[in-house]
Amino acid sequence: MLSVSNVSMRYGAKILFDEVTATFSAGRRYGLTGPNGAGKSTFMNLLSGELEPQKGTVVRPRKIGVLSQDQFAFDAYTVIDTVIMGNKRLWAALQERDAIYAKHDMTDEDGMKLGELEGIVGEEDGYTAESDAAVLLDGLDILEELHARKMSELQGGQKVRVLLAQALFGHPQALLLDEPTNNLDLDSIHWLQNFLTAYDGVVIAISHDRHFLNSICTHIADIDYQTIITYTGSYDEMVLAKTQVRSQIESQNAQREKKIAQLNEFIARFAAGTRSSQVQSRRKEVERLQVTELAKSNIQRPFIKFEQKRPSGKHILEIEHLSKAYGDKKVIRGFTASITRGEKIALMGRNGAGKTTLVNALLANSPTTPEAELRKTSGYGGPFVDAGKVIWGHEAGVGYFAQDHRSLIEGGMTVLDWLHQWDPGAVSEEIRGLLGQMLFQKEEATKSTSVLSGGEAARLLFCKLMLQKPNVLVLDEPTNHLDLEAINALNIALQRYQGTVFLVSHDHDLIDEVATRIWHFEKDHTITDFKGTYEEYQAAAIA
Repeated sequence: MLSVSNVSMRYGAKILFDEVTATFSAGRRYGLTGPNGAGKSTFMNLLSGELEPQKGTVVRPRKIGVLSQDQFAFDAYTVIDTVIMGNKRLWAALQERDAIYAKHDMTDEDGMKLGELEGIVGEEDGYTAESDAAVLLDGLDILEELHARKMSELQGGQKVRVLLAQALFGHPQALLLDEPTNNLDLDSIHWLQNFLTAYDGVVIAISHDRHFLNSICTHIADIDYQTIITYTGSYDEMVLAKTQVRSQIESQNAQREKKIAQLNEFIARFAAGTRSSQVQSRRKEVERLQVTELAKSNIQRPFIKFEQKRPSGKHILEIEHLSKAYGDKKVIRGFTASITRGEKIALMGRNGAGKTTLVNALLANSPTTPEAELRKTSGYGGPFVDAGKVIWGHEAGVGYFAQDHRSLIEGGMTVLDWLHQWDPGAVSEEIRGLLGQMLFQKEEATKSTSVLSGGEAARLLFCKLMLQKPNVLVLDEPTNHLDLEAINALNIALQRYQGTVFLVSHDHDLIDEVATRIWHFEKDHTITDFKGTYEEYQAAAIA
């Protein structure tokens, strides 16, 4: 069991949560939700012991598994060592023991220390650590041939599985996962969902993936109103319950305010007359009917609306026998497709399958995407197409959201000036209005682009697209730095957009609710072109 009692955390005048008491029980899987900046990672660090609460206490089980959010932190270590590092006490003892054994001359003090260290190694099952780690890795589909490799040699999905093995190493009673689906393709996300559903300890996960939360969670611990409220059920069920509670209180308040106004009117009319006893009873009634104070929610919802300056022609794009390789490594082989105005195409497949390569090939031949901009985001100096043709149709105007979008935002400018350069004719009020829609406060218009967070940079890129009003949107991993509210706003905006969309994403719900056509990248470097929704594609694949 994992619990917190009367825990409070604040930074300056900002209260993250105050006097929070909660218990997280074995066999339950909790989603830890709340907007960016609400304190999710802070609370997770309190649970893991990396932070101590400013007030209150945290009771932890003896062993906690923590999934590292930084998938590159262990690149210098082998896969097997990375897993064993999940038991910090054991790993520290092994390192110190090996350092003593490496000495040419050991002192008596070294010998006594070795005895102490061997005791720790024995207590923590260190003599079978490598075989235990190998069993975990095999169960997580990390082949034995990879166990001695450096982490830097693994793909993103493989790294997450290794880090999950690290979190599980030593049989922890609680598992803490901060953004476990980051850099995972959909196949790996679905695997992780199945794994966690079968896990028998307590799971607490932070995620901005609505479908993932709905799939794994038995409970939601929501950080809002400067506290943490636990709801039973999935994320969608929490949103519904939270909305209903809020609406009920607001309705009750409205009725009370109406009644109080009627009573006050009576008191004002007859306070100086002969009906003093009735006036007094109504004053007591007013005191009893005090309106429930509603704490202000931390949640902010951006408003995204993509428009077109002018529609494109009916036939927006033709791709003829497109092929691309990097040296001897084939990526795309002989792809042909015809795209008409208004189609919304999801590019899907495992990481490294070629989705961004195809995006770059399309953009390289776009009439409105500067090559320098594409080179900057891709970091690639060679040709984007080896064979075949990419032919854009009449009046095509492309808006681009790059996976590495930070490189597109020049530093040393204010947010307002950077955005204004994309439409010099736009008035300041229009620019500030767009920034406001994307949750930039008034004073943040003069914020330097050099200090933007990942989420702020993403929201600024959406401002640019709304300002430019293209008739084609090419979005490569647009949800990476967005919270659930922003992802939902993007989802709605893309559904309503009248132009053509090319979307690379691993967000199940976004693909399911937006895409009208699927391009699935296969292992043999071909691309399956399915005209229909993701749900229809899945049904066809099973059949």
